[in-house]
Amino acid sequence: MSEDRILKLDRRNGLSRRTTLKGLGAAAGLIAAPGFVRYGQAQSSAPIKIGFQCHRTGIGAAYGRWYERVTAAAAKRINDAGGINGRPLEIVIEDDGTDPKRGAEVVEKFANQHKVDLVYGTLFSHVVVGSAPAAGELKIPYYVVSEGYHVASGKLNRYCVQPGITDVKAQVRSVAPWIAGNLGKKVTLVYPDYAFGHDHRDFFEPAIKAQGGEVVAKVPIPPTETSFTRYFPQIPSDTDVIYHVMVGPAVLTFVKELGEFFGSGGPQLFGFIDSLEAVDIKSPGLEFLEGSHFWEGMPRYAQPDQPDYVTAYREAVGIDENGASTGDAKDISTAAHMFGCWETLNIIKASMEACGYRGPEDRAAMIEATEAMTEMEAGPDHPQGKKLFNGKTHQVFGEQSISQVSDGKLKVVHRTSIEDGSYEPEADYTTMSF
Repeated sequence: MSEDRILKLDRRNGLSRRTTLKGLGAAAGLIAAPGFVRYGQAQSSAPIKIGFQCHRTGIGAAYGRWYERVTAAAAKRINDAGGINGRPLEIVIEDDGTDPKRGAEVVEKFANQHKVDLVYGTLFSHVVVGSAPAAGELKIPYYVVSEGYHVASGKLNRYCVQPGITDVKAQVRSVAPWIAGNLGKKVTLVYPDYAFGHDHRDFFEPAIKAQGGEVVAKVPIPPTETSFTRYFPQIPSDTDVIYHVMVGPAVLTFVKELGEFFGSGGPQLFGFIDSLEAVDIKSPGLEFLEGSHFWEGMPRYAQPDQPDYVTAYREAVGIDENGASTGDAKDISTAAHMFGCWETLNIIKASMEACGYRGPEDRAAMIEATEAMTEMEAGPDHPQGKKLFNGKTHQVFGEQSISQVSDGKLKVVHRTSIEDGSYEPEADYTTMSF
């Protein structure tokens, strides 16, 4: 092994030893220094280019719009603090149409035409699964901001990492005890009929069973469906809780029709906020949601006890106390997911600095540096909360919020722990070759 390679690995291990990025504290310290710019001379050197695979069109467009805004804000913060390894950060954007085939084409375009250092940003799981093989073949790091179990399952490749947002398996394990203890134990699942929804189906059932509950029915719905009433009669009459998660442009229709069908006398409702991301809870027809509960990755509404770094993050990405754009109160954010872009870019920065990243020849070393991370403390780089990264599965674990609709707003009523959602790894990417 070359001396240069040993130095990189030592740096990687050093990152892990110094409490492995507790909030990426060293970086946060630099960022906190007003006006501090590290790359004076490097401003004229080649930028580090990140290919942002964005859902600008298709069923993920609402998410893509906010992912793009958060990415721009995070990149600005990084550049204002001196960039990465003394070089400015440049974001190159391509629309994948929320389509797996087009997603793979975008990864190839990033690698061969734009010559980016890595690809980042993808949310929808079917696009991640469709794009990951291209990243592996092209040997280009693929940092996704998705939620599916596809990364942690070990079914992708070593170049695919999900370090800034938790996965569905951990999320449902976190909320199942609270659902069983507070809402009921006979649960009907209503979910989109593709990989993301299948994760909810497959992982919630054993999670609620461990709490003495059971799934009494499963109602899969095509992700492109525009009307939902015909599916609701499949929900058994002895259901205590309807667990619903829906995505795409028809989510408002879904929730409205759910309320019209059951009125105020139906089962308890527990939704993943995906069913209302980018939707105003005070929209006409959603009054029936009052008192119901939702999972949130990060609260949409400003909470009275939120830390200063959360307030600073919200100001940087441009959302008001209701989680809407500061420039348009009707433009509701995807707050429960988009924080993952902010946190993932900070992890990319830390990984590159840990391995002394210079260019594509250091891509493997960058992945190894990410694999060496463990604890990440809540703070300016991780405003969603404390996290623990598993280098073997390339998946991060974190805290979750359970919120109740109260006076037309979401109020956090329970915060889960990292341990609530943890599970034993079923894969080890570190044993795979590059």
